[in-house]
Amino acid sequence: MAWLEGWYLWIRAFHIMAVISWMAGLFYLPRLFVYHATVPVGDVRDKTFRIMERRLYRYIMQPAMIATWGAGLLLMVIIGFSHVWLHVKLLAVLLMTVFHFRLGFHVNRFAEGRNVHSERHFRIINEIPTLLMIVIVIMAVVKPF
Repeated sequence: MAWLEGWYLWIRAFHIMAVISWMAGLFYLPRLFVYHATVPVGDVRDKTFRIMERRLYRYIMQPAMIATWGAGLLLMVIIGFSHVWLHVKLLAVLLMTVFHFRLGFHVNRFAEGRNVHSERHFRIINEIPTLLMIVIVIMAVVKPF
């Protein structure tokens, strides 16, 4: 795959752009849930939040996650998979992906009018992507091991 190495910087740039888009959604969607959790089901604001949440998840977060994974896997093909820092980063990205799908579960629960969590719950889980991002960036930039 020597031809792929010539594309490394372009793939890396695309990966970074995809990550930024995905992270924006991972930060913003739980914040929407914080406000949505305080609104009565059926209220006009409830309907607005449902639309915002669905569109953010489906049209921004899903494609950005797929692009992040696709570019990331290509980068792993180029650099190899033998680095310990990459294993740690990959674990954190897997956890981020699980978090992403958990947010999708909440989007569906709100859409069905069946949310059972408080705004406090969503304030707390809103910190999860920040913690994972710290690990991911340190692994990708510092490469401590």
